[in-house]
Amino acid sequence: MKLAIVVSLVAIAGGVFWYTNLNGTKVKGAYRTVEVERGDLEAVVSTTGTLEPVTTVQVGTQVSGIISDILVDYNDRVEKDQVIARIDPALLEISVRDARASLNQRQAELRKATHTFERIARLHDKQMASEDEFADARYDFDAARASVEVAQVGLDRSKRSLGYATISAPISGTVIERNVDVGQTVAASLQAPQLFLIADDLSKMQILASVDESDIGRIREGQTARFTVQAYGDDVFAGTVRQVRLQSTTEENVVTYTVVVDVSNEEGKLLPGMTATIEFLVETAEDVMKVANSALRFRPTEQMVEQLRTASRAQRDERSKRPTTRRQGQMGAAGPVTHGFSGGQGRPDLTRLWYLDEAGNLAVARARTGISDGQSTQIEGPEIKPGMQVIAGISRGTSGETTNPFQQTRERRPPGPPVPGF
Repeated sequence: MKLAIVVSLVAIAGGVFWYTNLNGTKVKGAYRTVEVERGDLEAVVSTTGTLEPVTTVQVGTQVSGIISDILVDYNDRVEKDQVIARIDPALLEISVRDARASLNQRQAELRKATHTFERIARLHDKQMASEDEFADARYDFDAARASVEVAQVGLDRSKRSLGYATISAPISGTVIERNVDVGQTVAASLQAPQLFLIADDLSKMQILASVDESDIGRIREGQTARFTVQAYGDDVFAGTVRQVRLQSTTEENVVTYTVVVDVSNEEGKLLPGMTATIEFLVETAEDVMKVANSALRFRPTEQMVEQLRTASRAQRDERSKRPTTRRQGQMGAAGPVTHGFSGGQGRPDLTRLWYLDEAGNLAVARARTGISDGQSTQIEGPEIKPGMQVIAGISRGTSGETTNPFQQTRERRPPGPPVPGF
C-alpha cells in the first residue's frame, strides 16, 4: 500500500513537472507564463510547389507508322541531332517512288506540250494556224508546266516524310520520359504524338509554387526562398523568385497565383516532380525582443480585471494621503497604474501584455508588435525587458477549481472585459 502511494506521488510530480515545462510555458501561481526572449525573427509566406526542369522539349513524330527502333531510354544523356528512334520506312519509301514516277509522267507531258506549242506558234506566225489553235496550245503548255511543279512538290514532301521516319533529339539534355516501345504504332493524323520528353539541363531547375491571393502582394522578384523535399527531410535548399505570373487560377473559390522559383541542382539531388515545401523570406529582424503568440492572444477574466481595478484604486488612495511632491497626473514609480494609456485602440500594432510584478500583483505592460514567424512575435515597449514572465493562460479557475494539467485543451471564452484606462 505504501509503495503504491509513493508511485502515485512520483507520477503526479512528474506530470506537474511536464506540464510546467511544456513548450517553454511555466506555471506561476494561477497563471501559465512565457518568457520574453531576445533573438532573431523571420516573417515568411509558406506554400507548396512542384520541381520541374527549366526547359523541356516534347519529341514527337509528324508521320504515322510502326516504331522499328528505340535507341535511348530513361535517364540517358543525348546530344542535339542524335538519332533516338526510327519508324518503319517501308510505306514512306513507296510514297517516294510513287511521287517520283508521277513527276516523270508530268515531265513527259510537258515535253509533248512544249513541242506542240512550238509547232503551232511557227504556223501561227505564218498565218497558217488560227488564234484558237494557238491559244489552246499555249494553255496545254502552261498546264503541263504547272503539273510538273505540283509533282515536284509531292516528291519533296514524300522525301521529307521519309526523313521524319528518323527521329533525332532537338536539344542536348536528359531523357526523362519514354512513351513508346518497339512495334508500337503511332498515328500523327490529328496531332504529333509525344514519344520522348527531354530536359535541357537538370543542374538548374525551377519550382512552380501556388501562392494565395492574400499573400501574393508580399512576393517579389529576386526574393529569397528556401524549401525542403520529403526525400531529404534534413536538408534545406535555397532558391530565388524569378517570376510572379499575372495569370490567376481559381479552384473551389480560392484564387492563387503561380510563382516561379529558380533552383540550383548541382548535386543532382532534386528530381523532376518532387513536391517542395517552400518558405518565401518576407522580412527579418535580428536581436529583437520576442514573445510567444499565446501571450498576445491571452484575454483576462473579469476577476483579473477587477483585481487590477482594486489595486489601482488602492494606489490612488495611498497617493492622495501623501504630500504632493509631483505634478498631478504623473505616473507612480511602482504598481499597476493604468491611467493615461489608450491601449492601442484603432492601432493593430499596439497590444497589452499581462504579467505579475515583483510583489506578485497583476500588472499590464503596453507593447508594440512587429514581425511574426507564426510562433513568436517581435515586441517592444518601455516596460518590456528580456526574461520577463508574461501571462499566456490560466491554470486555475478563479473560483478555486483546478484544471487537469494532463489535458491540453484550448479555453473557449469570449474576450475579457476592458481594462480601465486601456
